[in-house]
Amino acid sequence: MTSSKSRARREEIVRRATTTGLTTVEELAETFQVTASTIRRDLAMLTSQGRLTRTFGGAIAPNAHPEASLRQRIGEAFEAKRGIARWAASQIRPGETVLLDAGSTMGALAHELRSASALTVATTGLTALNELADVDAVHVECLGGTLRHLSHGLVGPLAEAALEKLTFDRAFLGADGVSPDGGICEADLQQTRLKELMARRAEHVYVLAHAAKLIRQPFHAWARLPRKWTLVTDHEADSSVIAAFTANGIEVVAVNHEGQRVG
Repeated sequence: MTSSKSRARREEIVRRATTTGLTTVEELAETFQVTASTIRRDLAMLTSQGRLTRTFGGAIAPNAHPEASLRQRIGEAFEAKRGIARWAASQIRPGETVLLDAGSTMGALAHELRSASALTVATTGLTALNELADVDAVHVECLGGTLRHLSHGLVGPLAEAALEKLTFDRAFLGADGVSPDGGICEADLQQTRLKELMARRAEHVYVLAHAAKLIRQPFHAWARLPRKWTLVTDHEADSSVIAAFTANGIEVVAVNHEGQRVG
């Protein structure tokens, strides 16, 4: 007979898998102060009930975090993204060569750069290309590659090869989730591989992510940034979350909807 304590533990396991996207046996055993074999039995039962999907070393809630399309993301946290984009644009100097990732926040940043001059922008994102296609004063380099229809981003060996031919003053990266110790979380390994290469080719690296994406692990693919970088987020970010990033040596910039730094 299943005890109320076991039922409560299993309900909490499902809740954690749904909210964080990834639950490991070791973490759960430590959290609930039970043996790893007890956790494995819990996971086996929850999997048989269709409430979890087993992974190597743990479990994930089935379809807990399906990847959203670019169309869905454009309206998400619109004001926060615009403020982040405005601050990011203010860091770029005339004559610089900058790299923009794919995604809706990068589209917002490219929009802010429409009035720039003497600027070179390289990008893997169709959103940035669309914003800058008719701006004669901005020199645009498209890095090519294989199109990901969901994100409107270009990935794969052609994009990676193009990156090896260039260096950048600044690189601006998007993310599905950001962790102070794990780096950038994305839906697949092609995306994370490309982001790691982007970071290595730039003197200054910025990750643009609104508050809801912080300390979030929706998928299993990670890009570990190889050098110091700056997280740019919005003023809704909790102070304890910001502290977790700064404790790991990451500079954090929180901005309001007007793109002004706060805190």
